[in-house]
Amino acid sequence: MDRLALVLEAILLTAAKPLSLEQLESFFSSEEAVTRPQLRAALKVLADNCVGRSFELKETASGYRLQTREQYSTWVLKHHIEKPAKYSRTLLEILALIAWRQPITRAEIEEVRGVAVNGAVIKTLLEREWIRVLGHKEVPGRPEMLGTTRQFLDYFQLKSLDDLPSLMEVRDVDLATLVVEAPSD
Repeated sequence: MDRLALVLEAILLTAAKPLSLEQLESFFSSEEAVTRPQLRAALKVLADNCVGRSFELKETASGYRLQTREQYSTWVLKHHIEKPAKYSRTLLEILALIAWRQPITRAEIEEVRGVAVNGAVIKTLLEREWIRVLGHKEVPGRPEMLGTTRQFLDYFQLKSLDDLPSLMEVRDVDLATLVVEAPSD
């Protein structure tokens, strides 16, 4: 593996969050003259060297991170004292509506679901920084229009909203069996 790929590996192994190309670039002095094409090439070398290993280089909306491959999560989760977060069906439904139909107002969510939206669910999503207020709809009352954030994309290991499964793919998912856990880093 070339030196730059090894340096990036060390940086990403110790990073608390995904790092963008711009952030990775900032680790190098101007005398080192590391360019973005060189960074991309070294990241490719690093990704190739992760093949067959227990970890992988993952690109999310915020940047790159090294993380444990999903098939090893059973063992890695034993390190964590906390139990993985489990989310209610209501929270997942509301989050899904926001992700697929953004920007969307609370009233529009209620119209689709047929029941009132519990403010605590919206508050939880805002506190987790998975959603944010994108603006206000130009109708009486000027309701907030909600949309997802980079943190939402990072948490669910997506590069963009285009990576969301189609509604046809999730139509048959049994939410009672779905447990969403934090990705293992």
